Amino acid sequence: MVGTVSRPAMLTLPHRPFRIATAITLAAAIATLIALVLWAILAAATDSSSTSRIDIPHLLRMTTIQAGLTTVLSLAVGTALAWSLNRLRFPGRDLVVGLFASAIVTPGMVVAFGLLAIWGRNGWINQASEALFGVSIGSPAYGLSGILFAHVVLDGAFAARILLARLDAVPANRLKTGQSLALSAWQRFTLIDWPALRGSLPGIGAIIFLLAFTSFPIVLLLGGGPANQTLEVAIYAAVRQDFDLSGAVRLAATQIAVCSIVILIASALAPVPTSFGASTPPRWRDSSTARILQGLVLAIATLGFVLPLLSVLVGGVGSIGRVLAQPTFWWAAGTSLAVGSASALLTLALALALAMGRGATANGPLRTLLGMPAFAYLAVPAVVLSLGFFLLVRSLGIAPAQAAPFVVILANSLLALPFAIATLGPPLETIARGRGKLMRSLGLSGWRQFRLVELPLIGRDLGVMLALAFCFSLGDLGVIALFGTQDFQTLPLMMFRALGSYRNNDAGAIAAILLIGTILAFAGLPKLFGKIADAAR
Repeated sequence: MVGTVSRPAMLTLPHRPFRIATAITLAAAIATLIALVLWAILAAATDSSSTSRIDIPHLLRMTTIQAGLTTVLSLAVGTALAWSLNRLRFPGRDLVVGLFASAIVTPGMVVAFGLLAIWGRNGWINQASEALFGVSIGSPAYGLSGILFAHVVLDGAFAARILLARLDAVPANRLKTGQSLALSAWQRFTLIDWPALRGSLPGIGAIIFLLAFTSFPIVLLLGGGPANQTLEVAIYAAVRQDFDLSGAVRLAATQIAVCSIVILIASALAPVPTSFGASTPPRWRDSSTARILQGLVLAIATLGFVLPLLSVLVGGVGSIGRVLAQPTFWWAAGTSLAVGSASALLTLALALALAMGRGATANGPLRTLLGMPAFAYLAVPAVVLSLGFFLLVRSLGIAPAQAAPFVVILANSLLALPFAIATLGPPLETIARGRGKLMRSLGLSGWRQFRLVELPLIGRDLGVMLALAFCFSLGDLGVIALFGTQDFQTLPLMMFRALGSYRNNDAGAIAAILLIGTILAFAGLPKLFGKIADAAR
């Protein structure tokens, strides 16, 4: 043994010192950048003499409550939905599975707008209730109920797709044994399914908690007032509305502390496998009663996820023509496409370099170091990161408007980096360890290894990663919220401003365009890169 590296492991992996050095350099650069952002926040807190009256304990309590409730409800919904999808066979099943997989990239503000279209004061439900019974049900889309509903729509679907992959991975011989014993639906769940699921639940729960704890657009649109305000929204309000930098810094420090604690806990849990491919066909047929329950769960979950998106499309189509005639729309659309493409390409470069460097070494501490950039965004979420950049560029004497494009692209790349590394890391490491001896014996260089071996095998994964990064950037509001100006705005910011000006029809059209663009990118890029990889083989 040499430190933590065994000699057989060293001889199995191809010798790639350039990959390792590049990954170390990038990891150090990202760590330095995050340190500078944190320094800017702490320096502002130290230098400021403002007496802010922000009630941090209340905000922390409300943020924790909604994130905790979101986590519990999302895991329950995700488990029930995964159980139903794993058992049922029906036409269009692959489409439904792909629909739930797309939840991870569906813009939160689009879902929030869709919920308002259904459950708002002038929504579908209120209109139907007043027409049929002459009674209004109010506006349940606002407040804690609306926030939880929107989060569960997205996070429950995300959990279901991950948990479905765990159920699909149950060995066939175990299922045959269960069928030979004539296990009931409940017995199969407790004896076969639950052992397969329980190892992933804590890790998924930690991710959902962090996503809900740092949620910005959903709480901003559906919060309904200060009573349901969270840390992320309070930071935005302190900077953008009150220019209370002292209060914003205190809020940011609180959020970073909580996120860091959750990340430390999550790092000790089993890693969460990601899956966006097709699901295996069901191999088990339950009783009629169980299948009726599964069909009911699937129908309710599908309606809960599809209806908000459908309402966005239906409500926005009529106003698309008027929005397309506005020059500001094309300027914002061009900005969104440029920022999204640049962010996706930067994310690709960072994720590839870090994942290839990590896969090229068997040194345990070094692998841990190279994996740490994946936690950058989780520890310093979008609005906090934007605040740090805002303070940093001001301290350097740079106008925030001048730095805005570079900051937004870089921040969006860090936003997508955890998911990019989770997508590219496992297949690259599998290739390095499974074919390392062969590549070493053939004397392949690092470039030839990538071109001839790795690229053909990870083509679809590259498409998935680019789709994730592009869609995250396309639908992001948290980063652009602090840096956006009249001359520099993206489609989400334009939609938010339309809502603030009570131009709901324009906001609906922009939401529909965002949703269509997200679906096309998420569905098309993996297929395109998959075909390119097949042609390269």
